[in-house]
Amino acid sequence: MYINTFKTILGFFRSVLHRRNPFAQTDVSIDSIYNFLVIEGLFATSGQPSETQFELIRNAGYELVINLAPESVLENSLIDETQVLAKLGMAYVHIPVVFKKPTDDDFAVFVSSIRDNSTKKIWVHCAANMRVSAFTYRYRCSVLGGDERIAMLDLQKIWEPIGLWKTFINR
Repeated sequence: MYINTFKTILGFFRSVLHRRNPFAQTDVSIDSIYNFLVIEGLFATSGQPSETQFELIRNAGYELVINLAPESVLENSLIDETQVLAKLGMAYVHIPVVFKKPTDDDFAVFVSSIRDNSTKKIWVHCAANMRVSAFTYRYRCSVLGGDERIAMLDLQKIWEPIGLWKTFINR
């Protein structure tokens, strides 16, 4: 049941090591971005892209990046992500969601960011796509009134929320 959660956590640590390895090969396709998932009709989601991967994202026509991870080495984040995206000519929204304390205010800013940019092609990421997949599930179900079963299938491709995250997605 929680196999994808385990894979996501293990993969997150593997991606942290990969990003800090000076001899690591650079992946050259969007599909290789950690936990990449397209939510049809809405946006694309993933774990933390590298600087090179952001170029791929821009070249694929994405205009806005929404980041739900705090800036921190522990989060595997690009500390200069704002500047990287500015150089690429991409809009950027940063909503630093504390993993142990997602709030309704965080979710409200996320919803506003999606609505305010509905004409743009959007990429949403966090450290491992766990925050994003939970926010996306809640958005699809509580804001768009979408089918919970379909939204849950996409969520479970990344992980199975428990505890406070299970409570968060069902509010």
